[in-house]
Amino acid sequence: MNAGRANTPAGRPGSVRIIGGRWRGTRLPVPDRPGLRPTSDRVRETLFNWLQPVLPGARVLDLFAGSGALGLEAASRGAASVQLVEADPRLAQALADAAARLDAEGRVAVRRGDALAFLRDDTGPRYDIAFVDPPFAAGLWPAVLELLPSRLAADAWLYLESPAGHAPALPADWALHRENGTRDVRYALYRRVTLPAIAGSGDTLTT
Repeated sequence: MNAGRANTPAGRPGSVRIIGGRWRGTRLPVPDRPGLRPTSDRVRETLFNWLQPVLPGARVLDLFAGSGALGLEAASRGAASVQLVEADPRLAQALADAAARLDAEGRVAVRRGDALAFLRDDTGPRYDIAFVDPPFAAGLWPAVLELLPSRLAADAWLYLESPAGHAPALPADWALHRENGTRDVRYALYRRVTLPAIAGSGDTLTT
């Protein structure tokens, strides 16, 4: 069935809204794909409040980009560059279209392909911030968290989304900086502890 012509709700495109920065209020169409779970406005607002001091000028990796809600929000709020990685061809094309619509092609790059293959290629830049929100049922946490450090800066920040009540096991060189949750999702920000701990590291926010 041609998804673009489907008469069911699953065949109609949705949208994401950029909630802050240069493109605040812009809505971007997103194909409705199986397993797609865009990060909510509320969670994004909390996350980018946490990241506000370090986001301007940062190199950002959105590893399972999906709707692009996280990576495009980062670009809107001042990231120097954003790499979106997405395996689904329809979603990858929608991300490329969104970057073109925003005239952001110089700062937002889209890589269509497998996230693990991307991580294994360690010839690219080292990222300052990584967003990792894989399909929850895919069991990708161990492989991703093993490969990811080689693509990150020594003092990188790592944002993880996982099912409510589940905290993925991270290597010892990651320190929890902030965490919060909704009924369905746990979300947390970590800092790589190859540098001295920052003030307030380990604080926890609650809903």
